[in-house]
Amino acid sequence: MALSISHLGYNKLSQAIFEWQAADRTSLLASFMVMEVSLHWLWCLFVWWRRDVYDTYVDIGLLYPLWFGVTLVALFLLWMTTHFSPIKKNNRNLYKWQGILITVYSIYIAIVILVLGHSSLVAGVSLVGGAMLGMMLIRRRYVWRAFLGHVAIILAVTFIPYFGVTLPNLRQMTLTVVPLDTYSYINYSEMTMIENAISASIFKNGTLHWDSVNQLRRSSAFFWRSTHIYMALPKAIFIIYMFRILLLILDDSKKEILQHANQDELTQLKSRRYGLTQMKQVLKSVEDHQDISIILLDLDWFKDVNDSYGHEVGDRVLVEVAQTLLQSLTDETIVSRYGGEEFLIVLPDTTHDTAMIIAEQLRRVIAKHVITVDDSIIFSVTASLGLYTLTHDERTCIKQACETLNKKEAAQSLAKPQRIRSYSSKHGSRQTPIAQLPHDICQRLICMADKALYEAKDCGRDQVVSANEMLAENNNIAALYGT
Repeated sequence: MALSISHLGYNKLSQAIFEWQAADRTSLLASFMVMEVSLHWLWCLFVWWRRDVYDTYVDIGLLYPLWFGVTLVALFLLWMTTHFSPIKKNNRNLYKWQGILITVYSIYIAIVILVLGHSSLVAGVSLVGGAMLGMMLIRRRYVWRAFLGHVAIILAVTFIPYFGVTLPNLRQMTLTVVPLDTYSYINYSEMTMIENAISASIFKNGTLHWDSVNQLRRSSAFFWRSTHIYMALPKAIFIIYMFRILLLILDDSKKEILQHANQDELTQLKSRRYGLTQMKQVLKSVEDHQDISIILLDLDWFKDVNDSYGHEVGDRVLVEVAQTLLQSLTDETIVSRYGGEEFLIVLPDTTHDTAMIIAEQLRRVIAKHVITVDDSIIFSVTASLGLYTLTHDERTCIKQACETLNKKEAAQSLAKPQRIRSYSSKHGSRQTPIAQLPHDICQRLICMADKALYEAKDCGRDQVVSANEMLAENNNIAALYGT
């Protein structure tokens, strides 16, 4: 495929990461490599063009084979950018060429770092930044192996000179005015070399003059420092830009995933899972004197709507009912699609009498709402509602029951054999948790509202039934919670 690096923005990179085939991503990585190698080729051209000035700093005899090698690698990578399209469906060949690509590039970067003089700046950007960029686009196993290979090469380049082995180096180990025959840039850091030079010449008389500073500025150290910045800085900026775009993509993906997970796609209400999650949060944060009411709403004869008018009209009914609920309730109310044509409504800090008024208003609004499909199809639907209110007194009773049960479990654990007791005494006794609602409290409340909903269905539909009133009649509140 044709790649346009100049137009590689947010959308293009997003497609490259999530939508492009592996062959296209590999081709894109090869294009990035071509850009970096092209910068190296331009540096060689610049040094050759100004060789009369820089021949004191650069080994021109070594520059020519390096320049030739850079050219060959650039041509190879340029060919690789167009080679992957024909093998999109052949994963075996694709992985083989990915391995060749990352191997050639890794060896090339290692040689460049070696002959330019080992620089922590260039090596660090190539080692960390290049590896992270490669893992975005090609098989991570190959990038990881290349990363380990780079680490081994850097360690070798750092310590081999201490064993008397001379490595090829473009850098001429002299300053303009100060000979450094006994010091090697590979053996010591650049700062150490400059300090030695200053000690040998500039501080010879114990004073530092501006002329000496100018001499240092015109030295080979300044040229090679600029070279290392040229080699590393564009690549570092590009990699940071890429990862900035990647983080934006991940943020958008996270928002999209959360939206799909937390929102019902059809009605745009909260999903069942997210509605239950928010319901649990309300139950945990409710104050002692507050009541919580639960309404389970089910559309009457909804199957007949689908059978008579089709599922498309049925979906439209669900959407319009959902919008009616949102418009009729406050922002503090939690409204979610519980399943099919059922809706779960959680009313925080709402007493039973108030919840009954709200439920009755919802029933009337839905019954009055007219569904218009076209000029010949106009109808309305009704809803049955089951309501249950968990009062603060009942909530206190449930917590006390849970606390009693926890104490019984703690007592039973203390009655276990001595070996287990000694283990507990060694590691600290388990504290009894603070009294709280049972973990399945949401399902218990919904179950009660569902019983009231079935009662509404049995009594003729299009009405509101309170589970609290049903429980009062049957006097079985204790049986409900199993206490």
